[in-house]
Order: sequence, then C-alpha cells, then structure tokens
Amino acid sequence: MAISPEPPLAAPPAADAPGGEPNLNEYTIDELARAGGTTVRNVRAYQDRGLLSPPERRGRVGIYTGEHLRRLTLIHQLLSRGYTLANIQELFDGLEKGQHLHDFLGLEQAIGSPWSTETPRLFTMPELLKMFGISAFAPATLSRVLKLGLLKPEGIRFRAPNPKILYAGAELTKAGMPLDDMLLLVEHLRINVERVADEMVQMIARLLDRYDGRLPPAEDVPRLADLIWRLRPLANMAVDSEVSRALERSANKFLGERVAQILEHMRPPALEGPKPG
Repeated sequence: MAISPEPPLAAPPAADAPGGEPNLNEYTIDELARAGGTTVRNVRAYQDRGLLSPPERRGRVGIYTGEHLRRLTLIHQLLSRGYTLANIQELFDGLEKGQHLHDFLGLEQAIGSPWSTETPRLFTMPELLKMFGISAFAPATLSRVLKLGLLKPEGIRFRAPNPKILYAGAELTKAGMPLDDMLLLVEHLRINVERVADEMVQMIARLLDRYDGRLPPAEDVPRLADLIWRLRPLANMAVDSEVSRALERSANKFLGERVAQILEHMRPPALEGPKPG
C-alpha cells in the first residue's frame, strides 16, 4: 500500500479515565497519527503490513496506546535512516523468528518511554484565563507559551504535557510575578537543562556505541534495558539534587541580602551619648 500524505480524519475522543478526565495515554487513530507526526493513512498502512498491532476495540472506536506510539516512532526513525517499509518488515520478521523482538522492543521502551511520571492534562481557555487572569494571557504571551510547548492546541482545548509548570506559573502570577518574566525564566532554564540532559544521555548512549550500530547479542539486550531503567531515576535524582543546591545558594546570596537590608532599616536609631560638659 502506498504511503502518502493526507489530512487527518476526524475521530471521536478517547474514552474517559476515572474522574471524567480523558486518558491521555490512549489515542484514537487520528490522535495517534498527530502524536506520531504522520497521517491516518500511514498508520493504517503500517497496521496492514503488521508493523503496528491492531488497536483495542471499544464499540466502533479503535484505541491505541503508548506502545503503539513508541513503535510508530521507531518505524519513523528507521525510515529516516533510509530503510524502506519492506526493509523494516523484514527486520521485524527476522527478529520475531529469532525470539528477539520482545527483548529489543523492551530496550527501545527503556530508552523511548516518557522519563516523567507526570500525567498530561487538557485545559479549556476559560480555565487558563481563570488561572492566570485575562490581562496575563495576552495573545503575544499565549504565542510564547505555545512556542515553548507548555501548551499544545487540541481541538478547542489545550494539552499541557507537563501541567505542574502551569500550576507553578499560575501561583507566581497570583503572587505578582508577570507571566512574561516566568516564560523568560523557562526559556533560559531550558537551554541549560537541555545541554546537561544531552551530556547525561550521551553517557547512556555510549553503552550502545560499543556495538558499532549493530544489534547487541541476545543475552546483552535485557541487561542493557535493565541498566537504562535503573539509570533513569538516578539521572533525575542528580538533576533535582543539583537544582536544590543551586537554589539554596542563590536564595542565601540574593534573598539573604534583601532581608539584611530590611533589618538594617528596622534598626532603631542609636541612643545619643551624654553631651560633653
């Protein structure tokens, strides 16, 4: 089947999770195509070839999961390296016959699954205006928020991949900090954090470089996946520890100076000594 671009097809929303919130780890075919940066036609073509497993049927709607999205991402990575769909199918078939695909995909999952346990959330525009205030959410500010990926349009709502930063921003805005100042802080923080993240992940990547781009031996794959799973929380712990240390240092340096100045102004005037006779 030919793979060609097509506009996404409309589909019903995914089933709701407990509490009325949609489960954002589940996708209709349209949502899966959008999340994977492809088209519905391509998803169906991959499924017809057996590269993607069929979705779970819920009535007339097929529901895909994060496993489908990870497999879709892997297919695109292989296509970007010059593989054809026939090559990829042959690769997957060969791995299946060798009883190795399960372990290999376990390694891919250890690398490619979300590194945060934070659950994405959908917001309506009235909810955002209530959180931040109408004056804070000017069109230019919303454009910066979208550019940073803090919010992503999804129909008439907005998906927040990491809603905690929105909650923090809303509290800071209520405390009097301009939202634009917070966005500038996020921009600067992202540059530095991404540089550190690149260095940390490259340390893990060197574990795979020893195989010169070839498939690791079958006995090594589960061990590599287990090692990466164990390194992931350690990397987060290291970042949290260093950020806490830096914040403590900065708080003592800058906020401590402000408190000292305030106390200086609060000091009562010195008592006058006895006048000379």
